[in-house]
Amino acid sequence: MRVVGADGVQVGVLETREAIALAKRHGLDLVEVAPNARPPVCRVCDFGKYKYEESKKKKENKKTAQTNKVKEVQLRPRCEQHDFDFKLTRAIDFLCADMKVKIYLRFRGRENAHKEFGFDAVKRFVKELEPFGKTDTAPRLVGRGITVLVNPLPAKQRAENPHRKHGEEISMEDEIHYDDDEETGDEESSEPAGDKLNNAFENLEVPDEKSGKQAEA
Repeated sequence: MRVVGADGVQVGVLETREAIALAKRHGLDLVEVAPNARPPVCRVCDFGKYKYEESKKKKENKKTAQTNKVKEVQLRPRCEQHDFDFKLTRAIDFLCADMKVKIYLRFRGRENAHKEFGFDAVKRFVKELEPFGKTDTAPRLVGRGITVLVNPLPAKQRAENPHRKHGEEISMEDEIHYDDDEETGDEESSEPAGDKLNNAFENLEVPDEKSGKQAEA
C-alpha cells in the first residue's frame, strides 16, 4: 500500500505490517483513504480528527450544492392574493435554504396587451423578497414572459425565515405549487368568463339528414 505520513508527505509503498508499525511509532492510526487506488492509499493520522474533517467537508459540499440549485416560481399577472402569499412563502423557504429562485411570469392571450401589470406583479414579488435575497438585474421580458433571478443573501445578512422553526431545514425535493390551469395546460381556464371570445358556431343549426328537420348543433 502507498502510505502518506502524519506530516502529509508520501512515505512510499510499504507492507501492511510496516505501515501499522509506522503509525504506532507516532501514536496515531492507519486510515485507508483511497481503497480503490492501485495500490490502495493509507494515511497516518488521528482517526477521530480525520472523521471530523471529512464530515466538515461534506457539509461544505452540501451547502455549495444547494447554492447552485435553482428553484422556479411561476406567477400570473392576475394572481390572487392567497396564491401570491403561498408562492412568496415557498420562495422565502428556498432562499433561506441557500437556493437561488427564478421568478417567471407568463403572459397568455389578451394579457400580452398589458405587460405593465406583469412587471408590477414581479416587482412587488421581488420587493417582498428583499430581506432574504437580491437580484443582479432588473426583471426583463423574455419571449412571452418576464423573468428575474433572485440570489440568497449571506446567512448573516439575511432575515430569519418566519415560516420555519429554528433548526428546521427545507427538503431539497420541495416544489412550488402551481395554478391548476398551468398544470393542465389549459391556457384559457384562467380567463374570466366575460373575457372569452364568442363562439361563432354556438347557435348554428344544421339539417338532420334523416328527418330533414333543423337540429341544434
